Amino acid sequence: MSTFIDLSVLLDEKTPVYPGDPATSILPAGILSKDGYCDHHVSIGTHVGTHVDAPAHMLEGGKSLDQISIEKFVGRGAYVRTGKDISLESFKKAELKEGDIVLVHTGMSDEYHSSSYFETYPVLSEEVAEYLIEKKVAAVGLDTCSPDKEPFPIHKLLLRNDILIIENLTNLAALEGKEFRVYAFPIRLALDGAPVRVVAEIQD
Repeated sequence: MSTFIDLSVLLDEKTPVYPGDPATSILPAGILSKDGYCDHHVSIGTHVGTHVDAPAHMLEGGKSLDQISIEKFVGRGAYVRTGKDISLESFKKAELKEGDIVLVHTGMSDEYHSSSYFETYPVLSEEVAEYLIEKKVAAVGLDTCSPDKEPFPIHKLLLRNDILIIENLTNLAALEGKEFRVYAFPIRLALDGAPVRVVAEIQD
């Protein structure tokens, strides 16, 4: 038996967006009582809610999502509890393996609907990024809006080394002390990123 934990935030018009990103709009395109069917027109940014960044997000000539092997979106999960003081030692304790999808629990998801979420979030150091590269992980996901701040050096470093970035995760506390597998398949867009339903499978 398996237990599945949804690590994704709800995507609707109230979902916070990174400052400067387009707002989400959801409009009816078909009304059941009137048209005989229910349908909607959804306008979103490629980096809204829980989403994955492809190299094209930050790198000239970088791969778009459709050019990335499907195997990169699924793998052994590695839980790293850092709190808001992200240290290299936290990652070393996690015993990372090649191909892991590393999930970083800072606790910022508790502030998701507060301005502090986009203003005072912790970031990864270059030292941590280099360690993730050395370990050849497949992806790193965080319960924050970004692994760094402008001009986004950590984004570029990770993406240049084929490490995908997943942002705005939630429910990571449920993974502490567990062995789990992560599934993070985005919409197949030939673009720089896309919303993604991230799910952890825990073997009971």
